Amino acid sequence: MATYNTLQDRIRVAKELLERVDKICSRQGREVEGRAKLCSKLRAELKFLQKVEAGKVVIKESHLQSTNLTHLRAIVESAENLENVVSVLHVFAYEGHDGQKQTLVVDVVANGGHTWVKAIGRKAEALHNIWQGRGQYGDKSVIRQAEDFLEASRQQPVQYSNPHIIFAFYNGVSSPMADKLKEMGISVRGDIVAVNTIIEGGEEEEDEDSEDKHGCVEEDQEGENEALVEEEDDDDDDDDDDDDDSDDTDLTHTRVDRDTIVASLAFPTEVKVDVCNRVNLDITTLITYVSSLSHGNCHFTFKEVVLTEQAAQERQEKVLPQLEEFMKGKELFACHSAVEDFRVILDTLGGLGEKSRAEELLARLKVVPDQPSERTQRLVMSSKVNRRSLMIFGTGDTLRAITMTANSGFVRSAANQGVRYSVFIHQPRALTEGKEWRATPI
Repeated sequence: MATYNTLQDRIRVAKELLERVDKICSRQGREVEGRAKLCSKLRAELKFLQKVEAGKVVIKESHLQSTNLTHLRAIVESAENLENVVSVLHVFAYEGHDGQKQTLVVDVVANGGHTWVKAIGRKAEALHNIWQGRGQYGDKSVIRQAEDFLEASRQQPVQYSNPHIIFAFYNGVSSPMADKLKEMGISVRGDIVAVNTIIEGGEEEEDEDSEDKHGCVEEDQEGENEALVEEEDDDDDDDDDDDDDSDDTDLTHTRVDRDTIVASLAFPTEVKVDVCNRVNLDITTLITYVSSLSHGNCHFTFKEVVLTEQAAQERQEKVLPQLEEFMKGKELFACHSAVEDFRVILDTLGGLGEKSRAEELLARLKVVPDQPSERTQRLVMSSKVNRRSLMIFGTGDTLRAITMTANSGFVRSAANQGVRYSVFIHQPRALTEGKEWRATPI
């Protein structure tokens, strides 16, 4: 009966989590990258549980306690507690200390990419034992994982700042481990529990051993298979030590006290981010900024389909206020290639109003020589990665500026080659003033 109740509870939780993932996307007002992957994992877990319910798979109740659902639930709850969630289960590539390419899965990327969260569902006992070297073969301690997160974050800056890392513990973390993580620069969320040092003599160890042989365990450990397995392994290790040591030698070890909560830490309500104050304008941004479409002349049906589509987009969502808001109070730069090509396009297609606005805009900018960063020069040329884009984005990278652009194709292609730029992406607008005379007013 207990197994049946546990199974039904797990099935209910799986269905509930699927609904909550959809609500996260609704709250963000957009699709969250990795949502499909997270839902796929939840559905796989639900399908397995339903097979158990139908009698197609036979498992012990203890196995129901340690399904992947614990971790998946922790991911969903983390995403619910943070703002501006960009992605879940995001895979970052980075170079390890040995120079080898490594990958790291970040459970939740939030605050526009400035916050990385690792959600941890394992119990504090198991985590502490692994850290102390008493886990099962192949187990990687949370502290080792924290080192990987720090190394990866150093290689994946967002607006030239390393992402802030949070380790969220949903079944507690021992006080010494929490202290170590904070010392490393990792923020901790969850219940921090005490650790007791226990000194046991040979006779006491034998008494405890005899109780274990009769299958008696403390009531609050029943069903906690992860922690229990670790503790049983620990007892076995201690027994081996007793065989080697004399009876009058005391054994000293630590045991997590889950009932003594030292502190409960919530997610930070506000993550301080170093705002980048430099902006590099791509040629697409220069054109969009001065376009007649962006300045109210969007109530036309043009002969060109793409211009008609852009006019409709502008009527629905004005782009200029977004550009002005992002540029406000920042240093504005543009590289030589961007400005020269912009002038050529302006001379060919621009109307009088667009040309006038262009001169006003260029007067606000600091034009700098092309100076592509070293990593930009390693990119392989393709249909999306051309010389002009390399000069523009590479110069922004050298300046440690955020590049404003409508060229999302280049950004994606560069990212596929392992180079992620700090960018502000907006919708494109073309120069249309010279074509209004033959367009149909709406």
